[in-house]
Amino acid sequence: MTAMLGHSARGGRDRRDEGERYPLYEGASGNGRTDVEFGAAADAYRSGRDRRSSRLGAVALQAAFGLALFAVVLAAAWQAAGGVSLLALVAAAVVGLLGLSSIHVALDWERFVVLRGGRFQRLAGPGIFFTIPLLEYCTLRVDQRTQVTPFGAEETLTADVVPLDVDAVLFWVIWDPEKACTEVEDCCFAVALTAQTALRDAIGRADASEVIMRRDQLDQEIKDAIEARVGDWGITVLGVEVRNIILPRALQDVMSQEAQAERRRSARLTLMESEKMVAELLSEAAEVYRNDEIAYDLRRMHLVHEGMRDENSSLVVPSAYTEGFSEKPAGLEEKPPAR
Repeated sequence: MTAMLGHSARGGRDRRDEGERYPLYEGASGNGRTDVEFGAAADAYRSGRDRRSSRLGAVALQAAFGLALFAVVLAAAWQAAGGVSLLALVAAAVVGLLGLSSIHVALDWERFVVLRGGRFQRLAGPGIFFTIPLLEYCTLRVDQRTQVTPFGAEETLTADVVPLDVDAVLFWVIWDPEKACTEVEDCCFAVALTAQTALRDAIGRADASEVIMRRDQLDQEIKDAIEARVGDWGITVLGVEVRNIILPRALQDVMSQEAQAERRRSARLTLMESEKMVAELLSEAAEVYRNDEIAYDLRRMHLVHEGMRDENSSLVVPSAYTEGFSEKPAGLEEKPPAR
């Protein structure tokens, strides 16, 4: 029986409350396995089936070939015996099943691992190929397109003992289907577990601030760790990208308060620097006006003009203010010099 390789573990998890268990993933072997995909459910981002590549044409071609052999055997029996007996039906069914198991269709991006008597024989595909019934069989169908596997680490402790939830995406491709079949049992599941282990190890060696601020360095470190493990399986890691980093709620509140305090401090420093600059400018202006009474009077007239620019505005000027526009205050007379 042909097992499909090249699809990541389906499912994932939505944001869970504490105590909720992870869903199970039914792998190619049929055994229940703990899902290693964290973060938003991967299926929610998958395209519809009508937008994905399909193997219906290949399956239909295999079925048509088996039915054709069945019909040919029945026609030969009809010509030989003048009728169709039970033995002819059985023989036609056997020939049809053998023909159905001997023809295979590999799509352009697929490769089949063919075994003969339990030993590796060859890689087949793409296109139509045949195998010897009962002696040769396809044990694995490998998808050589780029695979995307979401993975993550939940409540993983950093070097400064801060639990983090990290979601990431792994991009990888199978370049040697033979090694992917003979060197590891379940390639997809092994890659996902390796990625999760590498992520946890990378997080545990860094502080929380480093994990948050140095994502590119974290991506490269995880990629190198995964490549060192899966290189012998005929797999190449194209890249790793960290999607999301979630801090504990209590730590988020503390960091938010710290950020707000830093913003307030920065705003106060900016305000004080502005006041200092304004005071320096006013001091310079006062020195100018002190030595130039005409400039001082023009400045006061300019202020009055600025205050009266708006329509329907009025200005109440005290008598003492108007005296500033004359050389001598009104109502004051020069006293004769004392004799």
